[in-house]
Amino acid sequence: MHLDTLPDDARTGDGPMNLNTVRDVSRAVSAAHLFIYLVPETAEEAAEFGVTDRGPAYLAFRSAAMGTVPWQVTLAAFYNFSPRAVRAMAGVWDAATPARWQAARFLAAGRAMRRVNVHLIDDHLAEARSLIDPVVAGADYAGKMLAAANASVALPFDPLVALWQQITVAREWRGDAHLVVLADNGLRPCDCLVLHTATGRLPTALARATRRWDDEEWSAATARLVARGWLDSHGVVTDAGSAARERIEVETDAHCAALWAPIGNAGARRFASLIEPIANAFAAVGTFQAVRGQPDLA
Repeated sequence: MHLDTLPDDARTGDGPMNLNTVRDVSRAVSAAHLFIYLVPETAEEAAEFGVTDRGPAYLAFRSAAMGTVPWQVTLAAFYNFSPRAVRAMAGVWDAATPARWQAARFLAAGRAMRRVNVHLIDDHLAEARSLIDPVVAGADYAGKMLAAANASVALPFDPLVALWQQITVAREWRGDAHLVVLADNGLRPCDCLVLHTATGRLPTALARATRRWDDEEWSAATARLVARGWLDSHGVVTDAGSAARERIEVETDAHCAALWAPIGNAGARRFASLIEPIANAFAAVGTFQAVRGQPDLA
């Protein structure tokens, strides 16, 4: 994608979408969505189904919107997980149907947001919905597997959780777009994870534990990045590697410009400010410490 011009569908009444605005609203969306993977309420709801291993529970909750799909489909949608990590979800649909996992996810989200006292006044909640709803309704879901699945889910009656689900659609839309960019840049699933950790965006121990690439696979990915000049011989990111990682984010921003075009730059900035209290409430109680307090974009 050429970044000097944006396609017509990324242009709005207040001009072309500004990529800095796209980045800012994407960060706000990611931050407001992220808590669901870190709060105890999620684990408690999974335990109600007899699933106490965090890995399979994560995979079940996040892929539930797609329905009862083979693990290979989940692997394709999640991209940077190893096959052995995703195969571990075998049996989750026997424990509960995807619809029940989805309902439990909503319950966990609502319980967690109320525990940390997420406070959005009714007017702000309604305004946020007035901005995100046309974004979700107007999005092009071609090639956006997780976003499309989440957009198909009936919204819960709880207004705060319904807003969170719309946020989830936008978060997964960017994630799906990001995978296209990763593939276009020749980054294999393990390679992108190694680069991700080398640039400090995710703790290596957390990445290795959750994605379950073994030592041989991790070393091979590191060697490929060294050969590209993106890591040095010690596995430390180079200037070229940092520049490549930022270029990938910019290309993802360019893909996402069309997503936010229905509400324009001003609407995107306003939406980011309206949902900020969600992430702030969780940050205040230390929820994001496991990921160094930096909710990731994709």
